[in-house]
Amino acid sequence: MYPDNLFELFGQGVNLYGIFIAVGILACFIVFFFYGKKDGMDADLQSFIFYVAIIAIVLGFVSAKFFQAIYNWIETGKFDFASAGITVMGGLLGGAGAFLLAYFLGGKFYFTGKKKGIHIKQFGKILRLAPLCIIIAHAFGRISCLMVGCCHGAYLGQEYVFGGVWMHTSKHGWGYHVPTQLYESLFLFALFAVLSVLYFKKSTLILPIYLISYGVWRMIIEIFRTDARGAVVLGLQPSQWMSILFVAIGVGLILLYYFKKIPFKEKPEVAEETEKTEENTENSQENTPKN
Repeated sequence: MYPDNLFELFGQGVNLYGIFIAVGILACFIVFFFYGKKDGMDADLQSFIFYVAIIAIVLGFVSAKFFQAIYNWIETGKFDFASAGITVMGGLLGGAGAFLLAYFLGGKFYFTGKKKGIHIKQFGKILRLAPLCIIIAHAFGRISCLMVGCCHGAYLGQEYVFGGVWMHTSKHGWGYHVPTQLYESLFLFALFAVLSVLYFKKSTLILPIYLISYGVWRMIIEIFRTDARGAVVLGLQPSQWMSILFVAIGVGLILLYYFKKIPFKEKPEVAEETEKTEENTENSQENTPKN
């Protein structure tokens, strides 16, 4: 819609693509901070995750670029990392892997004394909160795609067609296109709202619901996209194969929760702490010598 630079910063042009990416990352951290605090996440753990998240975001962008370069290589036979675009699902996989590695290895050395092992104890909170952080960042990220004209749908021509948006794309130049970026952004904002409700209801199924919901959505929206996304294998785009993987993992997690009898709702820690306090009080009264 508006791919041109708005101004320059330190000699680099800044456009709406970069601005919405930055807004998405900021929204991600805001949701993490306020939701985590509301959920009783340890303050030191939040600080630790802030550093881990920065590592994951950087490596996630590298992974997104690497996966797109692989897609292009399969299609063209030429591997060109430098000029490759980015693919969100590749970034999600790489970023998630980097986060988990840094979280568990770093947490082992970061938390000592009374806080030792707290990153493992509260990992369930991370599994519930992380999808919401990803979704809100992704939702703004898709708006950035709309601004620059990537990840677009079918070209509709120069005359207005209901549902079309005027944008510039590398394939067709200026014209009306199916705004798949906008549709996906709206879907993600709606998913964020629904999962936020489940989050505050202490649901432990947020991660599998996210994986299944987004996997199914991405399978569908890929049908309407017409930008370059890599070679088609067995009739499916690379992102559609990843969508199948997302859905499979989501279903697998639900089955794991069911058969391992993992509760679908997180037990309130306040009640547990109250019970421990009452128990300690009773023990203290019993051990107090009587005059």
